[in-house]
Amino acid sequence: MTDIHMERLSLRLGYRFKDASLMQLALTHRSCGSRNNERLEFLGDSILGFSIGEALFNKFPKAREGQLSRLRANLVSGETLAEIATEFDLGPNLNLGEGEMKSGGFRRASILADAVEALIGAIYLDSDMDTARARVLDWYASRLEAQSLDELGKDAKSRLQEWLQSHKRALPDYRVASVGGVEHAQEFVVECHVDGLKEPTVGKASSRRNAEKMAASRALEKLTGASKR
Repeated sequence: MTDIHMERLSLRLGYRFKDASLMQLALTHRSCGSRNNERLEFLGDSILGFSIGEALFNKFPKAREGQLSRLRANLVSGETLAEIATEFDLGPNLNLGEGEMKSGGFRRASILADAVEALIGAIYLDSDMDTARARVLDWYASRLEAQSLDELGKDAKSRLQEWLQSHKRALPDYRVASVGGVEHAQEFVVECHVDGLKEPTVGKASSRRNAEKMAASRALEKLTGASKR
């Protein structure tokens, strides 16, 4: 990664590494060899789970253990982490082996999700727990704000539809903007057009369904955020 790309990614992450080699390691997939991000991913996974768990514990003081566990599982899922990676435009910055590069690994949800966890672990090693937790909470701020005990088990498309119906607005319109990549590693780009938003929200994923859910989640975040201002 060039210094320019590193600087741009640092701005998106909201963190500048003192040890740049930790950032590079966090972005290095195991297809590159034995020096890869798997150990950092393990560390970051623990920090992520604790940080989100603590935030939910404080946000919902009357929630039962099972409810908190389901909310946390949704927030720390590979799907959500891949969404965050896409928001950071992490794919082009990944260090992948030749085989993964050719097969479109920079778009693969599991690889993107692992890199986000590895970055959390790297930030912790480069700084401290408070800093790593602060980055996690910043990256998840809108998602944490949108959580509700009333919506457990419902995906983003269902929650968006219910919100729009409760506010007497038209249902969302999902449109496939493009389909790229090779057959076994496709990337769907879906736009979600919603009454009340000037521009459509966009989701990118390896399936149309997941791209629609991602776009719906972003639309709901914008709508709920605007209604509280």
